[in-house]
Amino acid sequence: MKKIEIFNDPIYGFITIQNTLIFKIIEHPYFQRLRRISQMGLSYLVYPGAHHTRFHHAIGCLFLMQKAIETLRMKDVIISKKEEEALQVAILLHDIGHGPFSHTLEHSIVENVNHEEISLHFMELINIEFNGKLNLAIQIFKREYHRNFMHQLISSQLDMDRLDYLKRDSFYSGVAEGNINAERIITMLNVKDENLVIENKGIYSVEKFIIARRLMYWQVYLHKTSLAAEKVLVKILQRAKELTKKGKKLPSSEALQYFLKSDINKKNFTPDVLDLFSRLDDYDVISALKNWCYYNDFILSTLCKMIINRKLPKVEMHNQKFTKLYFEKIKQNTAKKLSINDKELHYFVFKGEVKNQAYDIVNEQINILHKNGKITDIVEASDNLSLQALANSVTKHFICYPKYF
Repeated sequence: MKKIEIFNDPIYGFITIQNTLIFKIIEHPYFQRLRRISQMGLSYLVYPGAHHTRFHHAIGCLFLMQKAIETLRMKDVIISKKEEEALQVAILLHDIGHGPFSHTLEHSIVENVNHEEISLHFMELINIEFNGKLNLAIQIFKREYHRNFMHQLISSQLDMDRLDYLKRDSFYSGVAEGNINAERIITMLNVKDENLVIENKGIYSVEKFIIARRLMYWQVYLHKTSLAAEKVLVKILQRAKELTKKGKKLPSSEALQYFLKSDINKKNFTPDVLDLFSRLDDYDVISALKNWCYYNDFILSTLCKMIINRKLPKVEMHNQKFTKLYFEKIKQNTAKKLSINDKELHYFVFKGEVKNQAYDIVNEQINILHKNGKITDIVEASDNLSLQALANSVTKHFICYPKYF
């Protein structure tokens, strides 16, 4: 009798795993680590319910991929058993390379190596363990397989990743504007010339998806308080590295200690480094922050207390750049209040910009399949004039500085 494993998901209900390889991958320590990586970084400091993990998200993506394969087969798109397995493996492992707090520390732990590249390293290592059974999944993930729609199901502007994280993050954060109808969109999927398309009956669902994505970015992912918390966490790691390189011994896990001492980049990201990276998760960072709150360094301890006690900096966000005069005034006031020098100011006063582009009309379009067989971009196919505006990139500028001294 074939064994069926079941996950009870709050979004989709029961998710069944009938493939032995898929379940063995889920049981792998590298994948189980995702239970200890938060999906939305430090957003729980703004939205208290946002404590779900990359594990939840990956399982949800797997479920949506199962539905997408089922839908496409019903529409006479031929997908072999091997391709079905490879698609499920690829979507399951697409985010396995995330470090602590997901995107927050993406370029702080390891320099200039993004999570997709680390995910690929993990997949290749797991592939060796499983005697090459992930070969096709890796091909699809790297966009080297001749059937382009399969890569699009994993990574595109309307992939299973985005469909899940918008719906899931909306649910856990309580921001209803992001609650898309993922099942409806999947029902409208089709393939034309080996590329993914949406049947014209699904235009309005796609419109809502694009609008929901814009709202979720401004209200949740780029919320100014979340943004401030993430920037402070990056500053903490910078200070910790600075002190470690000066010979200071900071209490932390062995894995975190290694990355504080070492400058890791693409050239020296070896399998041994990957193994150490696999031992790193949110718990290492939070544990270190709790200890560093009492470390004998004003900058490090103060920054850590900002996160642990949620005493976050003040954030100003505007459409226009801040004047140099205004920025200098804030720096002077902060230096005076904290009794710190100019070299240390960048830990407490910093500025930057964020961009939000709900739909990229240039790089990879969402194509609508009309009844006459014609294919047009969603912006052209829709009568919603706001979609054209959503294809434009919007930039906002922010400045952070202490508010409670």
